[in-house]
Amino acid sequence: MIRYSIAIVDDEETIRDSLDIILSDEYDIHLFTDAESFLSFEDRKKLDLVLMDIGLPMMSGIEALDIIKKDNSDLPVIMITAYEDINMVITSMKSGAFDFILKPINPDILELTIKKAISSISLVKEVKILQEKYLNENQPCFIGESENIENVMDFINMVSKSPDTPILIAGETGTGKELIARAIHARSPVFRGPLVTVNCSAFPEELIESELFGYEGGAFSGAKKGGKKGFIEEADNGTLFLDEVADLSPAGQAKLLRFLENGEFYKVGGTKKYVVKTRIVSATNKDLESLVKKEEFRKDLYFRICVVKANIPSLNERKEDIIPLAKHFLCEFNQKFGKKIIGISDQAQAFLLSHAFTGNVRELKNIMERSVLIAKNDILDISELGLHPEPFSEKKEAGMASLSDLSDQGMD
Repeated sequence: MIRYSIAIVDDEETIRDSLDIILSDEYDIHLFTDAESFLSFEDRKKLDLVLMDIGLPMMSGIEALDIIKKDNSDLPVIMITAYEDINMVITSMKSGAFDFILKPINPDILELTIKKAISSISLVKEVKILQEKYLNENQPCFIGESENIENVMDFINMVSKSPDTPILIAGETGTGKELIARAIHARSPVFRGPLVTVNCSAFPEELIESELFGYEGGAFSGAKKGGKKGFIEEADNGTLFLDEVADLSPAGQAKLLRFLENGEFYKVGGTKKYVVKTRIVSATNKDLESLVKKEEFRKDLYFRICVVKANIPSLNERKEDIIPLAKHFLCEFNQKFGKKIIGISDQAQAFLLSHAFTGNVRELKNIMERSVLIAKNDILDISELGLHPEPFSEKKEAGMASLSDLSDQGMD
């Protein structure tokens, strides 16, 4: 259960003590005698709610409220006043106060007002805890609580320690293979180096060699005067992520194999040998072993890129992660669209859990983006999910387009 942190700012000792006694069993309480001491509190940004007297000595509660809202507009502040001065109340509400309560404080009214304020920030608090556990600026990772994804991340943490061992990431479309590649790079000894992403299906056979290895000036008609670095050289002392590696042309497979054997290559049209230290991370949504048996993918290359293999579970295989992910995306799109949706209804959550996600995390993200965009209330309901009453099947009904068909970078 999440414990919320509340600051009580009041110059009356009896008020502070009584509120502390009433609230401390359920909340973490911080007591302050004046606005100045509260505003100098080092952990002020970790607070979830403020109860503040309007009639404070020196700096008034309303003056402090202005400063609080400039610093953290989302922090709910409940003002306390000893008398029902309508002008004070109006001023505080215009300055961004969440609500106000009167002295002497009625415990029942206090509890209801606090619960209402907490509900307005509970989603953000819950997602923030998840993000702090699984994400930070330099360590991209999955949000999830399932054993399946925990095992994947434990495995990634272990294999990432090697700076050059090739890794193959296998998983369905939309499971987040690029995110895993970024996590591998961020956790590796070469994390300060570049991460270069190449979609192998995007280049025709005649261009793949020059794109991967670069070319010297004048190598062919239209070549740049000074030549061009290839993706492999750009990824020197870093990581090269080969997305959709199964779609690499036969010529591209042969040239990549030669590089993986000794780390050496020649640019197109050149005779100078280049040596780079580049970690190769590949990804595919196809069964490479089956393609090898059909001789549609080189066996020797397969063994080179698949020294270590990470299998990413589909979203249907980690149902426990659906609601945490949905809430994460809800917060993301709240910010994007300037919405203040505070949660997902129980009915909508149950429907998401029963839905067959053919597009995995990408599909869920697109569903949440659409839902937040069209939502009119502060709780997402089942009608706003835009899903068919029956779970999606592999063969969609005529006229029904799955949101997973939408493109979304980083969810391959």
